[in-house]
Amino acid sequence: MTLNETQKKLCSESTTDYSDLEAVLINTSLKRNPEDSHTRSLLDVVAEIMTRNGVHAEHVHMLSHQVPPGVYPDMTEHGWDRDDWPALWEKIDAAHILVIGTPLWLGEESSVCRVLIERLYGMSGLLNERGQSIYYNKVGGCVITGNEDGIKHTAMTIGYALSHLGYTIPPQADCGWIGEAGPGPSYGDTLEDGRRAGFDNDFTQRNTTIMTWNLMHLARILKDAGGIPNHGNDREKWKAGCRFDYANPEHRV
Repeated sequence: MTLNETQKKLCSESTTDYSDLEAVLINTSLKRNPEDSHTRSLLDVVAEIMTRNGVHAEHVHMLSHQVPPGVYPDMTEHGWDRDDWPALWEKIDAAHILVIGTPLWLGEESSVCRVLIERLYGMSGLLNERGQSIYYNKVGGCVITGNEDGIKHTAMTIGYALSHLGYTIPPQADCGWIGEAGPGPSYGDTLEDGRRAGFDNDFTQRNTTIMTWNLMHLARILKDAGGIPNHGNDREKWKAGCRFDYANPEHRV
């Protein structure tokens, strides 16, 4: 989608340098072909705003990779023949910003999205150089599309999961488009008059724009501040006195 005039103006008027930031946008659509994904169309708006401001934004389509369910870093060690997660993890680990995109099904995020959250959880035993969760000093948000209610409910689920893992969630870190309740055009579908569904919806475009800028702003603030101080949240200082093996989150000793 081409940005609307307000979105373009905000990009052109920005004086902040975001060129040292990296973002990964993960599409958990059930569509096997990423080009058929309505969720990708709204993620494209996020990526375009970021790119115009110097952020290196990379799309990842989950179903273009073989990522089995599970809560371990490499599921080939637990019975699966192939696991592309380790390669995807390198992108996520390197990114300052994570945006999860999902369609709605029966008011919930997709099954693929749940697999992503499980795999993110599987890395939660990793610590950064300060003894904090590996996800500290990264920011997260979500993009949700569909033809039924559930944007806020699903945003709560994803936002909580990311926050619990260690991501910092900025204000208004979700956006979405569901159109009219019930069967109807999905985001980006061509309508009878030639317009694309949702492209001119002020509510969706406003929230998408605000979310994207807040993700960039907070990532910039955290990076410039040197990250969250580790006083009081250094897991290494708890190792001697607690009975939890942080190197293996599934192993309580």
